[in-house]
Amino acid sequence: MDYSAADIEAAQSLQLLAYLYAAMGVFWTYDYACSFEQEWIFLVQSRWSKVKGLYIVTRHVPFFLVIMNLVYLGFTSNESPDKCRIMSDTYSCFGVISLTCSECFFVLRTYALWNRNKIVLVAMITSLFATTVSFISIFLTSITTSYARSQASQGATGAQPLSKVLLPFLLVFVFQVELISLTLICVVRTWRSTKSPLYAILVKHDILYYAIGLLFSTVNILMPVLAPDNAFYTVLEDLQGFLIAILATRMHLYLWRIDQQAVGTGLVCDSWPDTPDLDSIPYV
Repeated sequence: MDYSAADIEAAQSLQLLAYLYAAMGVFWTYDYACSFEQEWIFLVQSRWSKVKGLYIVTRHVPFFLVIMNLVYLGFTSNESPDKCRIMSDTYSCFGVISLTCSECFFVLRTYALWNRNKIVLVAMITSLFATTVSFISIFLTSITTSYARSQASQGATGAQPLSKVLLPFLLVFVFQVELISLTLICVVRTWRSTKSPLYAILVKHDILYYAIGLLFSTVNILMPVLAPDNAFYTVLEDLQGFLIAILATRMHLYLWRIDQQAVGTGLVCDSWPDTPDLDSIPYV
């Protein structure tokens, strides 16, 4: 059979996408293997709570995304548009669940930094709820699927409207700006009251975790605008979801270890809010 140049280019794009998604699967599995011992200790020794359940969901939902990417959306031929749409919507729902659960950890961390201020908590939850609802509405009402999934299932090129690509990450960007702004306010307050080195305070308030999430949201906003003909930004979208899940769970593990060390030294929970050196104690 003779293939046109467009068919060859599409096949090469599919192959590259398959390699990229396989690389992300390896990256996620490697990260999980590296932190398995710490996570096992946390799961065995920590008390059962809503936060622990949230951790389990956040840490393991991306495995479903990896499997769907590699098996169903990347390597399985499917000529049925209806089945493709169902798979795409299912994938999007898992992605929204993963992103929402990950952001919940940053909400809880910010809530703890603000000494459990109810007004701040309500504001953050309202923003997160609005962002999640918008995500679901955009994904489930979209007529077309993404370039990568459309290619893998139908063998044809189809890109989403630019507005549908940008809006979800614009909402996430605004939400993350809100979180990082609230955190920076706490940083400034601590710096003014303690006169400690600013860098140490930033590290203490886990600002790096917030900054990386904000950076990837910015990249996912700029890529469709700067390179609208390059649909490989869908890989960056999935990569952001994976990284935010990793950052959220690793931050929680780190804070839980601090909590265990504080308990081991005989400090009591009632003293945490009033102890400047322990204002990074987590929300467990």
